[in-house]
Amino acid sequence: MTWTAPEVPRTDPPMVADERASLESWLTYHRATLLTKCAGLTGEQLALRPVKSSTLSLLGLVRHMAEVERWWFRMHLDGRSDLGDLYCPDDDPDGDFDRADGATAEADFAVFATECELADRAAAGRSLDETFAHLRRGEPIDLRWVYVHMIEEYARHNGHADLLRELTDGVTGE
Repeated sequence: MTWTAPEVPRTDPPMVADERASLESWLTYHRATLLTKCAGLTGEQLALRPVKSSTLSLLGLVRHMAEVERWWFRMHLDGRSDLGDLYCPDDDPDGDFDRADGATAEADFAVFATECELADRAAAGRSLDETFAHLRRGEPIDLRWVYVHMIEEYARHNGHADLLRELTDGVTGE
């Protein structure tokens, strides 16, 4: 049986909310938007690279965002630098895209869901003002910065996902 990416619920962020609720709801919205762009496609379709000059695929974006969730929330905020990367070993820093394979799509989506859940747990109850060191630069950053950066990262990649989905099967939409 061929695995197909499921439909996911997506709720618009509130128009009025405090800072924390706003940041959390926009991050949740963008996570769901990425999955919405994938819904209904098989693993093979998700792994397609419709732009011949690029290794971008919808599955690669899901894998990449699992890496990014882990990197900022667990490795930085939670101080778990021992975790290592999911898909990008030192010898293949673009493995999240280069090694995307439709046969592992279901497992990759499960990893994404787990990393999002663990990211939310890592941030729960922590102040947006909490600071920690950037792992590569050593500079202090705060949790607020991570939320804003994650929203920006998803927004950018969701734009890529729009184009990849349209090139894959012609589906367009918000």
